[in-house]
Amino acid sequence: MKNKKGLKFMNEEKKIAGIYIRVSTEDQAREGFSLPEQEKRLRAMCEFKGYEIYKIYKDAGISAKTGNHRPVFEELKEDIKKKKVNTIVVLKLDRLTRSVYDMEDIMKFLEDNNAYLDCANDDINTTNANGRMVARLLTTVSQNEIERTSERTKIGLAGAIKVGNIPHRAPFGYKHVNKKLVPDEATKDQIIRIFNLYYEGNSYQTISNLYNKEKVFGKTNWCDGTILKIIENEIYKGDFVHGKRTNNPTYYENVVEPLVSKELWEECQVQKKKNARNYKRDKEYLFLQKLKCPKCGRVLGGIATRKKNGNVYYYYQCHDCKISIKETDIEKEFDNFINEIQEYDSVVNQTLLPMIKTKLNNPKDKLLKELNEQNQKFERIRKAYINGSFTIEEYDNEKEIVENTIKILEEKIKECDLCNELKFTPEDILIKRDLDYINGLVYPKEYEENTYMWKDYTRSEKSDLIMRYVDYVELEYYSKNKVRIGEVYFRESMCKPCNELYDAGFLAKTDYALLGNIVTKLRFSEYLPIEKVSEIVFTLRQYYNVGYFEATYYYEDKVMFFNNYENRNIVRIFPIEDYKKMDKLDKLQLGVIYIGNNEKCLIDNKEDLFTTIPEKTNCRIYEFDKNKENKNNNVSQEQR
Repeated sequence: MKNKKGLKFMNEEKKIAGIYIRVSTEDQAREGFSLPEQEKRLRAMCEFKGYEIYKIYKDAGISAKTGNHRPVFEELKEDIKKKKVNTIVVLKLDRLTRSVYDMEDIMKFLEDNNAYLDCANDDINTTNANGRMVARLLTTVSQNEIERTSERTKIGLAGAIKVGNIPHRAPFGYKHVNKKLVPDEATKDQIIRIFNLYYEGNSYQTISNLYNKEKVFGKTNWCDGTILKIIENEIYKGDFVHGKRTNNPTYYENVVEPLVSKELWEECQVQKKKNARNYKRDKEYLFLQKLKCPKCGRVLGGIATRKKNGNVYYYYQCHDCKISIKETDIEKEFDNFINEIQEYDSVVNQTLLPMIKTKLNNPKDKLLKELNEQNQKFERIRKAYINGSFTIEEYDNEKEIVENTIKILEEKIKECDLCNELKFTPEDILIKRDLDYINGLVYPKEYEENTYMWKDYTRSEKSDLIMRYVDYVELEYYSKNKVRIGEVYFRESMCKPCNELYDAGFLAKTDYALLGNIVTKLRFSEYLPIEKVSEIVFTLRQYYNVGYFEATYYYEDKVMFFNNYENRNIVRIFPIEDYKKMDKLDKLQLGVIYIGNNEKCLIDNKEDLFTTIPEKTNCRIYEFDKNKENKNNNVSQEQR
């Protein structure tokens, strides 16, 4: 009786339909999936089956993937709970869901609320077990298809990213060219400058205030958050992270041309932790956050005391070990390590190398192309204003941005023209440093007067130099309770470029060597062929009567001997054999440039020595008597 009554109730129950139509972004171009088309077909089906239509529920531009919120579908479920609707009518099952898990939830929801599902194209009836099984099977197929499509999309996206097609808006310093992300010649230098400023110890706020003051890129709304995003963005070291805010981000290395080195980028991330300690204070400490306690290894804190006469004295302390060290004592010790930094910073990093890099990179063609694009952009803005697309305020703002960019590009082009007139080579830098070194030997007083020495630096300049290049300093005890510098560790962002410049022949290094029975400091540089040696010697001979001889370095003994070194000041030593191509390294021929103890300059105006950049002279190969030099200057096999 109950079964018959129940069957009669089901057969007589009036179906009140909630027509649910949905279209995702990717569906909108596909025929038959537009919202009007779905509604038309479902209205016809309801009329044929005798369903009463309560309402049309539309979700536009929303995918059926698991986790996507569909506000209109949630409204339909609420109406089912309130018994306003008892049948969901959809065109296909995938309009409702493509997830097996979601389908189980929907079927349970329908069962709990005595409601049903009717699909026009899939012939699904959820009132019996067979119908629910078909629904599950179709949902599984649909989910498999969406997962396969997603996998194909990810594979295609990964391939695009690996060749530089970054699927995002171009960040400052870059632009899209043929879908690829490439450096923007007009803006990249300001991004590089941000990294350098931050690396030197400036805060996000300080940099943003500076950029607002200078109206960089015509903007006055720079904020510390913008600077932080730039510093943290891996794209500037050439890498890209896709899905950074997801649980499974994908990291791609070396996919675009970097604006800064990986070493500098990493140093800036380390710098963030130091910023949290407020290392920039009202007092200018030279070694703040750089010195390590000789007992426990912790970083020493700084303290300053002011005397009645106004003088400020700086100390570094370890509260745990009860150690206090005068800054002046450390600075005296630091003089032994500062030459290498000054060599890199004052001569190479700030003067000659930027010109060489500009010449080698030859960005003039790119700059001219960018300038042409900016002029075209200016013309488009002008026409848009004439046509009424811009207000006068909008026009003035856009015009100022483009004019500033054009001005920057024109200045860069002038710099390129100037650099193209220069003929600097690695040898030119070395010759300039050789001349400086000789000047310091022959005229020490005049050299100091004409050279910006460590003692001439302000406290702020000293602090900035140490901040840029020194990672940390290990201290050690000697004698009784006296502390000295044990080891200075330079930052990777300095060490790697410095070593690369040395390997390329741009830099000389100073190191201790055994000269006879004396340990002394000598300047060394990389391999030079004999014709280059001739150029260097003859160029220096415009200013001083320099000499040249050869010596032999013995690898087994790790010593180099030659006679008469007491009367000679060694200017520079370098291999004249390409040892990197030698199979056996038991000994190595070295070239030695020197100047006699009592030599003076050969030019009339001594002041020119300190300001000139030497020009190479046309010369023959430097001739010398090898047998005589070997006899006089090298140790024979018997002597060894």
